[in-house]
Amino acid sequence: MANANKLTLFIVVFMLMGSSPARAIHAYATPTTVSAWADNITLLTDLFLRLIKMVIAPLVFSTLTVGIMRLGETATIGRVGGKAMVWFITSSVLSILVGLVIVTFQHPGAGLNLAVPKEAVDTGLAVSGMSLKGFLSHTIPTSITEGDGQQRDPADRGVLDVLRHRRRVAGEKFNAPLVAALNVVSHIMLKVTGYVMYVAPLAIFAAISSVIASQGLGILLNYASFIGGYYLAVLLTSAVLIAVGYMVLKKEVFRLLNMLKDPVLVAFTTSSSEAAYPKTLERLVKFGCSRNIVSFVLPIGYSFNLVGSMVYCSFAAMFIAQAYNVPLSFSEITVMMLTLMLASKGIAGVPRSALVVLAATIPSFNIPVAGILLLMGIDHFLDMGRSAINVLGNGIATAMLSKNEGLLTDEEAQPDWEVEKAEA
Repeated sequence: MANANKLTLFIVVFMLMGSSPARAIHAYATPTTVSAWADNITLLTDLFLRLIKMVIAPLVFSTLTVGIMRLGETATIGRVGGKAMVWFITSSVLSILVGLVIVTFQHPGAGLNLAVPKEAVDTGLAVSGMSLKGFLSHTIPTSITEGDGQQRDPADRGVLDVLRHRRRVAGEKFNAPLVAALNVVSHIMLKVTGYVMYVAPLAIFAAISSVIASQGLGILLNYASFIGGYYLAVLLTSAVLIAVGYMVLKKEVFRLLNMLKDPVLVAFTTSSSEAAYPKTLERLVKFGCSRNIVSFVLPIGYSFNLVGSMVYCSFAAMFIAQAYNVPLSFSEITVMMLTLMLASKGIAGVPRSALVVLAATIPSFNIPVAGILLLMGIDHFLDMGRSAINVLGNGIATAMLSKNEGLLTDEEAQPDWEVEKAEA
């Protein structure tokens, strides 16, 4: 059995194993025991995510820099980046529309008839909105050493990479050793990632066990209508992305889906698209995408192409408005969706980041922020879907751009992220 299939099998097995004792603990243990179990078992998940984040900074640093340097002239970078941004905006609009259509026809919040709270409710979320000004300033670090030591998304680290390494030192003969050195770094980081992924099944066991022990499976039944409608929107959005991918990649899109199944599963079970970043990078190269395109487009996509977050934000915002009977005109809905799309750009690919965007946006449209509390209990289950489709969307986008640039091989011609020697 191939290593990829073994990882998938272990993830599924440990996910099922995590749910079994958790159900018993939720049903029979005291509240104190349940709380202690949930708090302590998540240590495994926290350690796994910390290991992934430890790898991501040098991995993005090396691969994105090499990708930019190999793309060559500024015109090439601008062309590829322009195509990427056009698709990212298009996919965001499509995902918002899918979420809006489903939630409008289903009305999962209708009938709740909740009273609008007279006083502000503390959701425990940092409600610091991401305006256009804030977003643009957020992507430019205050110092050239700021990004690596702080928790920043791939777009920020990408700007640092450009500032540090895009300059032409004294000709191509100086660039070649730098490219070779950074190739070594990326090779090492991907090897480390391979070792880290051995811990993934244990981390997934802990994540599932913690949530089910605390919330129980009953909470899924209480929110069955909302969860069902939301995952229908996720599946329809996935179908749209795959259909567009088929138009560009033809039958190769099915091989791509097979290659991406492990990263998507990791993102789904850990509720973090960032946790799947290294494996996604590796699988896209193995699929046959140009390493230059992958290392340039994928980090940008993690900030600008969060289609799962778009589906969730549109669905959740309308659900809360329906629950509190807040009337919204067509123009208000349009402005709110555009605001959510802007605010979501640059959010970290970590659990609950979409809730922060919602908390920062919906009060401006007279929707009670207290409504977010309705979703907090099931947010982990929702985050699983949006993280998975984020990975899927970025994988398809990167493959399509490689194909469009004529840099996609028909076969698995790049079995590994190989270390290239600098030419003398």
